[in-house]
Amino acid sequence: MDARNVHREQGIGHTINEPLSINPRASALLVLDLQKLILEGSAAPQSAAEKEALLSRSARLIDAARTARMRVIYVRNGFRRGYPEVSERNKSFALIRQTDRFPDDADGSQIHPAVAPHTGEVVITKHRVNAFFGTELDMILRSNGIETLILAGIATSRVVLSTLRYAADADYGIIVPHDCCSDSDPDVHDMLLRDPLRNFDKNVWGWESILFASRSTRDDGNKRDGRGAM
Repeated sequence: MDARNVHREQGIGHTINEPLSINPRASALLVLDLQKLILEGSAAPQSAAEKEALLSRSARLIDAARTARMRVIYVRNGFRRGYPEVSERNKSFALIRQTDRFPDDADGSQIHPAVAPHTGEVVITKHRVNAFFGTELDMILRSNGIETLILAGIATSRVVLSTLRYAADADYGIIVPHDCCSDSDPDVHDMLLRDPLRNFDKNVWGWESILFASRSTRDDGNKRDGRGAM
């Protein structure tokens, strides 16, 4: 079903008549790098109120995906003690090793409790920026018939952009809830949403529009099953 976007997205948005269609059974919500340490860092919203609002929107989007029976997959950074996954040739990750930033078992490496995974939900541990590189993510998605990805997380210019570009090359449909993403540079965040990210099939939407589309599709499925709206 096509759900109409009832919220005009200021500055980067779609017209009120543009449809957003989501098939929950063939879609997955990827929750990217919403780890305690990252949410304390510069890529997260700087004020406590903005950070709380980001987490609240993300939590509601996650809950909506679960209610629609959409697969929710978490992606996080984590390394073995000694960082054997990190090459000296990779300057960015060599710095992570030098500062012991993301040991796999450290409290700061865990998903923030406001958006924590439920029992049985997949948690992917990655060792590079891209959620696909060196992980089992693509195998899990294809094994479960996933064709469309909803990407939410921190930071827009790193894990979101890197994962999006790989996913596009791998022929996945892509949706980005812009208000469930954040970046250390708000101007870079806005620029990416206006231009490069939107070039992938006009895929940037507000979280409420995605919520509305998920609910509408779920309600249609319930009616076809004779259960009525939940």
